[in-house]
Amino acid sequence: MPASPPSRLTRPHQLVAPACLARQGADARIIEVGCDGRAQYLAAHIPTAIHLDTRELEAPPLFNKVSDEALLAVLLRLGIRHDTTVILYGRNTLAAARAAHLMLYAGVTDVRLLDGGFARWCADGHPVTAGPGEAPVPVSAFGAPFPGRPDFLIDMAQARRLLARDDAVLASVRTWSEHTGATSGYSYISARGDIPGARWGRAGRDGDVNSMSDYHDAAGCMLPAAVIEAMWREQGIHAGLETAFYCGTGWRASLAFYYAWLLGWPRIGVYDGGWFEWSADAGNPVRTAASAACQTIDAD
Repeated sequence: MPASPPSRLTRPHQLVAPACLARQGADARIIEVGCDGRAQYLAAHIPTAIHLDTRELEAPPLFNKVSDEALLAVLLRLGIRHDTTVILYGRNTLAAARAAHLMLYAGVTDVRLLDGGFARWCADGHPVTAGPGEAPVPVSAFGAPFPGRPDFLIDMAQARRLLARDDAVLASVRTWSEHTGATSGYSYISARGDIPGARWGRAGRDGDVNSMSDYHDAAGCMLPAAVIEAMWREQGIHAGLETAFYCGTGWRASLAFYYAWLLGWPRIGVYDGGWFEWSADAGNPVRTAASAACQTIDAD
């Protein structure tokens, strides 16, 4: 296989260092994203940041995206139009990535992520503030067709069709133990295994569905683009394929998607239902540990 050219971010300004965020003007909407994390936000948050709970973006039983109407209502309440600059961060970067993916799906054109999240902001010595913060000023209209990028999200039927194509791939952003069926990874998902034909996109530490250590340095910041692309290419995942990322319920897949978006990959999406939805359908095949061990990769 010929050597690949050096990788670099096509959208470098969308991954924001804390020092750059500290200099950011008042025209950007800064949002702390978390799940049931308002108490932490009230105790300390980045100045001018407002709070968004992921429970407004996804709903049980499968924790898929809420309806387009509900998603639009959330964005309008937060004062977000299609042309608003949004900078997202979290105590858990995966929560911010979940919001980032759904905002890009909605059609917000300038969605940025704080590299390393709140922990790196604090470690670098930047100020925090307490209290409820200023209430967002709602807007009445999104200002563009909604959703603007429906191709950024696929359902189970689309995932099945994608598996049958030679120019496409489902990328399993799960730990090796999850991918091989040693564990489901979640207390509320009993099924073990993975989707036959999916390629392993890697994630992080076994036993921790909040870890993306295969993508991050010790400070929780994104590894160099070339490292991530090489990791994917080893598993037959590359920019020449239409790629849909998935995990258990969407968070880790959203971060992998966002990094591919930063890299400028042209045909990417998230299979929102992921392993939770796929394994709940008795008609779907499941790959076991034995079959995973025999999997071969065609890296093209």
